[in-house]
Amino acid sequence: MLAAAAMCMSCDRHKIYSHYEHVTLEGWEKNDTLFYEVPPVKKAGTYEEIIGIRTDISFPFQSIALNIAQDVMPQGTHYQTTKNCVLYDASGKERGSGISHFQNEIYLTDIQLNKGDSVSICITHNMRREIMTGISDIGIILKRK
Repeated sequence: MLAAAAMCMSCDRHKIYSHYEHVTLEGWEKNDTLFYEVPPVKKAGTYEEIIGIRTDISFPFQSIALNIAQDVMPQGTHYQTTKNCVLYDASGKERGSGISHFQNEIYLTDIQLNKGDSVSICITHNMRREIMTGISDIGIILKRK
């Protein structure tokens, strides 16, 4: 049992950033931008970016499309993508963990960072509906590979 706990703790050492922005369950408006500021990294290397999405049972769709813009400083590199985040399988079963509220972690990309690089990230939803209900939090997690 102690070995299992030690293994879990060692996995967490790779996580260098985890931050969630709250979104009201009543609706995340299409023009509401969520902002994340990853502080300068201490080591150069490859980092895995993950999107965290927390929903409740009132989320009306199988997936959500997110617009993600990133700026790496001082490199001056800009990335922009749209990510379709599948939250329910074809049969309607939740893919994340939870009972009435669900936690999903969805791989976004690997990113090369130099020592001292920081990342600014902006996220909006890209759905036809102007207001998305059933989402409580959107997060960014960065892990050193």
